[in-house]
Amino acid sequence: SVSTTPISVTTSGTTPTESFTTTSGTTSRNFTTITVTTTTTTSEIISTGSTSTSGPTATSSAVTTAGSESWWLCDCINAICIEDNIIQVVPIICNPPPKPTCVNGLSPVQVIDEDGCCWHWECDCYCTGWGDPHYMTFDGLYYSYQGNCTYVLVEEIDKKVDNFGVYIDNYHCDTRDVVSCPRTLIVRHETQEVRIATVKPNTLQVEVTVNKQAVALPYKKFGLSIYESGINRVVEIPELKMNVTYNGLSFSIRMPYSLFGNNTHGQCGVCNNNTADDCMLPNGKIAENCETMADHWQVVDPSKPQCSPGLNPTKAPSTTPAQPCKESSICELLLGSVFEPCHEFVRPEKYYAACVFDSCVVPDLDLECSSLQIYAATCADQSVCIDWRSHTNGVCSYKCPSDKEYRACGPIKEMTCKSSQQNETSTKQVEGCFCPNGTMLYDSGVDVCVKTCGCVGVDKIPREFGEKFTVDCQDCICLEGGNGIVCGPHECPNQNKTSCDGEGFYEVNEVNSEDSCCPIVTCKCNTSLCTAKAPKCTLGFEIHSHVPSGQCCPVYQCVPKRVCVHQNAEFLPNASVFVDKCQNCFCTNEVNVSTQLNIISCEHIPCNTYCKPGYELQPVKGECCGRCVQTKCVIHTANNSDLILSPGEFKNDPYNNCTIYSCANIHNQLISSTSEITCPAFNEESCKPGTITFLPNGCCKTCAPLDSPTPCSVRERKDFIVYRGCRSVDRVVMTECEGTCGTFSLYSAEANSMEHSCSCCRESRTTVRKVELKCPTGHSISHKYIYVESCSCQDTECSSSQSSESQSTEENDKASTLNRIKRAISLTSK
Repeated sequence: SVSTTPISVTTSGTTPTESFTTTSGTTSRNFTTITVTTTTTTSEIISTGSTSTSGPTATSSAVTTAGSESWWLCDCINAICIEDNIIQVVPIICNPPPKPTCVNGLSPVQVIDEDGCCWHWECDCYCTGWGDPHYMTFDGLYYSYQGNCTYVLVEEIDKKVDNFGVYIDNYHCDTRDVVSCPRTLIVRHETQEVRIATVKPNTLQVEVTVNKQAVALPYKKFGLSIYESGINRVVEIPELKMNVTYNGLSFSIRMPYSLFGNNTHGQCGVCNNNTADDCMLPNGKIAENCETMADHWQVVDPSKPQCSPGLNPTKAPSTTPAQPCKESSICELLLGSVFEPCHEFVRPEKYYAACVFDSCVVPDLDLECSSLQIYAATCADQSVCIDWRSHTNGVCSYKCPSDKEYRACGPIKEMTCKSSQQNETSTKQVEGCFCPNGTMLYDSGVDVCVKTCGCVGVDKIPREFGEKFTVDCQDCICLEGGNGIVCGPHECPNQNKTSCDGEGFYEVNEVNSEDSCCPIVTCKCNTSLCTAKAPKCTLGFEIHSHVPSGQCCPVYQCVPKRVCVHQNAEFLPNASVFVDKCQNCFCTNEVNVSTQLNIISCEHIPCNTYCKPGYELQPVKGECCGRCVQTKCVIHTANNSDLILSPGEFKNDPYNNCTIYSCANIHNQLISSTSEITCPAFNEESCKPGTITFLPNGCCKTCAPLDSPTPCSVRERKDFIVYRGCRSVDRVVMTECEGTCGTFSLYSAEANSMEHSCSCCRESRTTVRKVELKCPTGHSISHKYIYVESCSCQDTECSSSQSSESQSTEENDKASTLNRIKRAISLTSK
């Protein structure tokens, strides 16, 4: 039998001793009494009252229990044995417990009780660091520390997890070595050591290594997973319900209080919702401030031998600027309307102080952006999204790849083709680069946005299911299921065999524009393989080559250059050509058929062939037109007329028979001379009438009859005597013979020859006289000369041979020539 009388009992849950971290919900229980007999195999459960949590119907068969014993029938339903086979079924109803206040300023989180039925509040352990660097401990204590070593952020006090800890490697990031920045975040868990290191200082570029080996994300091994979440790299240890994020400028460590409460130390402090012990030293003592404490948490780092744990730390630099400065306008955004929606969830004052410090101490590194970034990330962790980068005038901008778009608030884990968004119930968001609307990430390990889920291979190109394509010279198809892409060797069509037998040809594989995997065999020409060499052409010719159709090697030929050639030089048509200076030559366009060279045309330079009287045109070596050379003597007569005489010629003045001109060639020089005939004194009155006549010279008169011989007489004259340069002072009276004597040449018939009769007017009696000569040197000499007393006609021998021989000898000497001229004049006068 079953009793239907309800009995209600209400009990309140009690809170644990550590009331500041957990708050239990109040439990209400409605009892249902069940009477059980050993003979029945079923029992009926009667529900009494309404419950906020309705449990399933429980059945029990052949149950025998002791009084007051209880057990769980199913989730949130408890069965209690009362007595006499009476069972009370108690559904557990959970009412929200009171919400505690977390001293770090963050909202508490709901944690399911161990029975899996109700939940309670806990303040998670949340430590952050950013900038140069600034720290916020697990309990929300803010401080700055500029150490240059590697430090413990979190380790367990009581070691429960093998080789567990989080560490940070800082370095001086300014030129003055005043401030430090995070360089590497290190997470150790059992056998694995994860390092997230900055690629470029003060940027959001990082690389991930596990046990010093680079890994691709997402990475999951030995209870540890690493993945990208927006701009962050996240190291997650699901067993410990903890995660560590790092992006190059800031980090955050989130750990559950239930596993790590009161069991952490390091630069992140003790996680116990109490700031009093956050600056605890490794020996358990509390330092006066966290800047002093931070230096004690150095660890051995082989890359930094100057850092040695245990040494007395140096005094940390002041966290406030030495002199006030105007903070960056970017810092004011933290207190303004941009971040106002988050102010009630996370107080911005500490982040603002860090921002001001960065903008004053290191204004050139734009480190103030990290304060805004970590504050926005903390707000997003509290489900408050702030789109702040667009308000910084580009100073804190973040550029995404071309195939993605920036979002200030995106999912912590982006939906992919291999995940379902229905499983994502978290309201927390992160900033980063995400696939545009209408697309999704193909896979967490394949960073390609796709519109439809098909296949993505190594070429990162999305493919539809059933799509055929060729990649890496393999024919592939995208199939649903399995590995997705199935490939086989690429088949090339048969090609006609190409023969490359000609000289200079060789086979080469060329890329096929239609199918790059199937090269085309073609014949290529390489002229270096040709044996024929280019000939050397003569002057005026140049080498021409041409490749006959279908051949590789050129055929050479010397062809005319259409130029003239003269003395190893080439001349273009119409150009002047120098042959000699007596000709004007130029290169014509006419071609000599036999030589194939252009013809040189020449014209002689015109010459002046006129020479003045007495001169003849004669050729001169080295000159074109010759030269007028004097060959005769030119004598200017007294009446201003010119008389031309050949060498050896005598001529009387046409107007004066007493003047005789002559020309002589002496040592290739033409010498002209003028001789005057002096007539003897003549008195016409002494002549008989009719006896006056001219002497044979035609110049002087005489009175001798023509038929009688001319008397030979003495003639006086006065003249200076000159001897060897010395001269008489006055004219001296000198005598000479003058007159004609019988002289003839006639033919004798009897002798049959010419008969000659010669007589000369010569001196018959002479005396020697003296005269004093004055010399140029000033002294005088005595000179003797012959004075003729009387003259007479004397016979002489007439010999032509003797005369001609004497003449021939005298012509060799200038003096002889002059004497001959005088004698000729004297004879003429006779």
